Amino acid sequence: MSDTIDTVGIAGDRIRSIIERVEKVEEEIKDLMEAKKEIFLEAKGEGLDVKILKEILKLRKLDQDERDEHETLLDVYMRAMDAPSPATIAKAA
Repeated sequence: MSDTIDTVGIAGDRIRSIIERVEKVEEEIKDLMEAKKEIFLEAKGEGLDVKILKEILKLRKLDQDERDEHETLLDVYMRAMDAPSPATIAKAA
């Protein structure tokens, strides 16, 4: 029976240690997110467009091939939206 108590005590300490470490990391993430928010507020205060800055951050995470594919698809979709639809062409004829 004492083996069970020792094992439970050790496991309990290990679980507590893991939980406390995760809680510490979550607090650090919260602090970092607050710092990130402050940086964007600073940028906005200097007249920069935060949405564009976030888009740049997103694109910088992509490798060059992924970025090229993204830009190509964006261009294709934009052109498709600007092109007259078949129904519009039929009406004009």
